[in-house]
Amino acid sequence: MAPEAVAVTAPEHTGEVLPELAPSAVIDTVAAAASPERLAALEAKVAAAITRGRADATLRAYRSDWADFSTWCRTVGVAFLPAHPGTVASYVAELADPPDDRRAAAVSTITRRLAAIGEGHKVAGHPNPCTDQLVRETMKGIRRMLGVAPRQKKGVSTADVRAAVAPLGSGLLDTRDRLILLLGFAGAMRRSELVGLDVDHVEEVDEGLLVHLGRSETDQEGRGRRVEVVYGSDAATCPVRAWRGWLATAGIAEGPVLRPVDRHGRLGAQRLSAQAVGMVVKRHMARLGYRSADFAGHSLRRGHATTASRNGASERTIMRTTGHTSTTTLRGYVEDGELFADPASRYLEL
Repeated sequence: MAPEAVAVTAPEHTGEVLPELAPSAVIDTVAAAASPERLAALEAKVAAAITRGRADATLRAYRSDWADFSTWCRTVGVAFLPAHPGTVASYVAELADPPDDRRAAAVSTITRRLAAIGEGHKVAGHPNPCTDQLVRETMKGIRRMLGVAPRQKKGVSTADVRAAVAPLGSGLLDTRDRLILLLGFAGAMRRSELVGLDVDHVEEVDEGLLVHLGRSETDQEGRGRRVEVVYGSDAATCPVRAWRGWLATAGIAEGPVLRPVDRHGRLGAQRLSAQAVGMVVKRHMARLGYRSADFAGHSLRRGHATTASRNGASERTIMRTTGHTSTTTLRGYVEDGELFADPASRYLEL
């Protein structure tokens, strides 16, 4: 049974976005002695620093998570800022065991919701209710009930990519999809990195392409990294030729590389959305007979690490391309590639 939600009088707050986006409570009360102009300048700097310190995807997730929590609180008639620990415990308990026939949220989703709630309170100058013993004990029970194994999407293999691009023609949509599949797989790129590419981010060199990537979710200081993409052994599946083919077909000389193509085959001027990359991967994997729900844009990156590992690439080599800074995280990618590569049961002589 979910802990009882405790009603607390709520202060005036819209709840539409995280308090981090309206951080008037961030500056400590000692700053009240400063001039109004100085105080306003400090608040603006804090807001800017908070925003710069997080990846865009994290900010979007936090906004969505905070909106879900504040809406739930309004529905049951309790305060969301500041929220009582009993309110938070009730909220996550219902996420794990929702009413009606709704699907339970994953442990990873619930954990992220708590992070957003805690960050919202921290930025607004309130104690974090998520650190309370009641919430921690509730989460322990949820983990036991739901388990903690992440619901991971499958990675694609070289054979999958070859089969996916084989029937593609020379039209705009097929040429673009070919580039997404081949460059995303060869460069182990996140979907945000793919759609974030501008023409001048990619340099043609004798060996292939040198892709200059900027800030990513694991590179919040903005140092970026360079990704080497070599020529393919087969012209039909060569990412370098796919790059040239797309630019020539689309007539793109500058600005965003990947752009939408409408149902009439017309090229858009704006940047392709990250969600569209996932739809491309799902569509082509479904055409090969796979369940589309098992794949996402991340399948290209995961597949690169898994396939390269199975083919003998060292962890250091893979990490230089993927940008991973932890071998622990990388090994979570490549474990599938090691299945049946050298199973211990082979040595049992059964």
